[in-house]
Amino acid sequence: METSLYLPVKGFLETAGYIVKGEIGGCDLVGLSADDPPVVVICELKLSFNLELILQAVDRAAVSDEVWIAAKVSAKGRGREADKRYRDLCRRLGIGMLGISDAGDVSVIVGSVTPMPRTNPKRRSRLMREHQKRRGDPALGGSTRTPLMTAYRQQALGCAVALVDGPLRVRDIRAVVPEAGKILQSNVYGWFERLDRGIYGLTDAGREALARWPQPSPEVRG
Repeated sequence: METSLYLPVKGFLETAGYIVKGEIGGCDLVGLSADDPPVVVICELKLSFNLELILQAVDRAAVSDEVWIAAKVSAKGRGREADKRYRDLCRRLGIGMLGISDAGDVSVIVGSVTPMPRTNPKRRSRLMREHQKRRGDPALGGSTRTPLMTAYRQQALGCAVALVDGPLRVRDIRAVVPEAGKILQSNVYGWFERLDRGIYGLTDAGREALARWPQPSPEVRG
């Protein structure tokens, strides 16, 4: 699974000084530096180096300062990482290559030394906002076929856990979830029900969500 590559690459970039989170804005891995403005680093993961991985990296170049691709290296030395043409293509595009051994060791095959051009500032801003608003790092990079724990879902779960003991006023929930009003009104996941003006309760779907994604209890005072 591609998720098996996530923690080694995350550790590699964290050692370089980045705050790293997985599955942000469709990217397997996003790292932000502590600079102002932050340096944005994106890495895409695959079990082996291929053309699709390069195409993904080229797309990510529109929103990042550095872009990397990472894959397992062939034990027999016959993978794309051994192909000089593949490495040269990455160099020309400014894409860094990271090789992951079976033991989880990360090696730099091609350095990302050429800054990639930023051509989509709105998409870049969305990526950074999602990274900064997401609590912790709840999604392994490379995850597929599972609901992603986005910042929005985290906030919706915060509203749900606030309501688990009974209905509350929106203004009381805002103490722990500042955007509670928008989340409760839009009710994207069907977790909430409006009981009266400004008062919401939790649906069975909301309780099922809390069983799936347990959350710490907030201090909400009604």
